[in-house]
Amino acid sequence: MRLVAYTEAAEVGGAELSLGNLLAELDPAIDVTIMGPSPEVLEIVAARRPSVAREVVATGRNKMDLGAIARHVSALRRSRAELLHVNLHTPWSAQFAIAAGLLARVPVVLVEQVPFATRSAMQRRIRRFLCERVAAHVAVGQRAARRIEELIGLKAHSVIAIHNGVPDLALTPVPPPGQPPLIGAVGRLSTQKGFDVLLRAFAQLPTGTLVLVGDGPERGHLEQLARSLGIAERVVITGWVDQPRNYLPVFDVVAQPSRFEGFPLAIVEAMLASRAIVTTPVDSIPEAIEDGVTGRLVEPDDPSGLASAISELLADASLRTKLGNRARERAVARFTASAMARAYERLYASLLG
Repeated sequence: MRLVAYTEAAEVGGAELSLGNLLAELDPAIDVTIMGPSPEVLEIVAARRPSVAREVVATGRNKMDLGAIARHVSALRRSRAELLHVNLHTPWSAQFAIAAGLLARVPVVLVEQVPFATRSAMQRRIRRFLCERVAAHVAVGQRAARRIEELIGLKAHSVIAIHNGVPDLALTPVPPPGQPPLIGAVGRLSTQKGFDVLLRAFAQLPTGTLVLVGDGPERGHLEQLARSLGIAERVVITGWVDQPRNYLPVFDVVAQPSRFEGFPLAIVEAMLASRAIVTTPVDSIPEAIEDGVTGRLVEPDDPSGLASAISELLADASLRTKLGNRARERAVARFTASAMARAYERLYASLLG
């Protein structure tokens, strides 16, 4: 099988990490080319599968740039693609690649990572036209699939679900980066992740250290907010780290108060690390975190509710252990990178007969 995996992302986030996890686990007999406009992103994703070929293809000036579509068609033909796997970092990206796949008569597997709306009626019409013609339309969870159908205006149950998965790795814990108890979060510092809500919740806790593992456009705002709340000396922002999962074993509680998500890798990584998790019931997160069973759920943008849930877990070590163990059991059973890869391989085989 000759597979082209396409990403239009300009920087590496959860969608690209998920694609790397998939490529690393796919059957070695599958001949993979990774394609997209950013050489840096392609290099990072391709590192997960040493045999993968790379093809840089520039996007266009606007949605009607026929030259960009032609470049993508030519690249697909050079690769002799039998299947095109388009990994979307937003529901409205990669339209050149999708159109090129359809024009080149290559079956397109379209993978939605994060559902969120657009105000552009033209965007919705273009995307609906393309989505109705792909060979398979995938979202990273059941609730995310239904949300995508609603946002684009697609038929009910036309989008199938394959959960994101991560490898179950042995971790090397870092030295504790502050005074206990340690509350931690891993992810890109963006408004989507709700880390401003986490800072406001943490300000209600009398002791401990909050550790944000990651970097992003909201870092300056979060640092200023920590100072204004009087908690800057108890907040650690690590910046980019190569192995963020090694922070998980030292956290007493992992908090991920996202405003919207598809099916976040950070949640599954914390589950595999047997952590007690507090998160929000947005999109497909409840398919992993069941309140009181594998973690705690609080509503988005509710600092007091988040602080209360974190305090409850900090006060009860046996509850933290019980939730963490159940979370790991569920993640091992359902959300590994291997399980994800086998699901995609079955889908690919069904499309190619």
